[in-house]
Amino acid sequence: MKGRVLKSTGSWYTVKTEKGLVNARLRGKFKQDDLKLTNPISVGDYVELEQEADQPSSVITDILPRENYIIRKSTRKNHFSHIIASNIDQAFLIITLKNPRTSLGFIDRFLVSTESFRIPTSILVNKMDMDYKDKDMEYLEDIKDIYVPLGYPVYEISALNSTVLQEQFLPLLKGKTTLLSGHSGVGKSTLLNKIVPEAVQATKEISKFSAKGVHTTTFAEMFEIEDGGYLIDTPGIKEFGILDIDEFELSHYFPEFRKYLGQCRYNNCQHLNEPGCVVRQKLEEGLIHPYRYDSYVKILTEEDDFR
Repeated sequence: MKGRVLKSTGSWYTVKTEKGLVNARLRGKFKQDDLKLTNPISVGDYVELEQEADQPSSVITDILPRENYIIRKSTRKNHFSHIIASNIDQAFLIITLKNPRTSLGFIDRFLVSTESFRIPTSILVNKMDMDYKDKDMEYLEDIKDIYVPLGYPVYEISALNSTVLQEQFLPLLKGKTTLLSGHSGVGKSTLLNKIVPEAVQATKEISKFSAKGVHTTTFAEMFEIEDGGYLIDTPGIKEFGILDIDEFELSHYFPEFRKYLGQCRYNNCQHLNEPGCVVRQKLEEGLIHPYRYDSYVKILTEEDDFR
């Protein structure tokens, strides 16, 4: 029997099969291509199962090859990673301009991870119903100026506005497996409740003291959309540590760098201080946004990201 994992609670999994939903557990340990993982199975995985003798539950006997996945550092174990979700058609990074304000560095780290598996990604600016100051709207314009030319669409929505969601957002989800991600408090659960009412995800107010989100989603979960497709809701992410990317590969995951790769004087150019670096030349010519270049350097020089 084969199925797809819709929910993981750490030790038990909800799997959709041709016979319906079943509860399943792991049998033994699975080797994960030398990755040290806190979760051997993720939401979105396709698995093979066997019915347990004299039990209503099943046992997962094998994990089928993943087409792609989103991975980040484990928050609990050093040098371990955590697969957020797998077999994704597209990703939406939900951000907010304040309460909490999503940093450009966080956006860049997420985009590097989706680029590494060529997962089309859009930026969803939520809570556009709020009253914003000029500096907040200037930040929004900066986001558009930086990311839209790179091929990352930027959408402005309010999860509280059902009309906007029905007309502008839902058509983007039809027939696809879509990952929703972002900081805690950016409105993922509120958005999900509007699209999949039966999900009834818990929502909480932002802590006024910290201006950061309160974690409400404990485990990633995948929900079926009425018009076809799946929506994956994930736990709020405070930090996004990049893993599984070699330091010499990083530049390939910055789209604005790609057309210039291979043109530098040295084949192993890391685009830092090497003479004859075409990437730095294009930066000086204004063809690469200085913030994006600074973000690349910050990611590259954090050694922990490449262990």
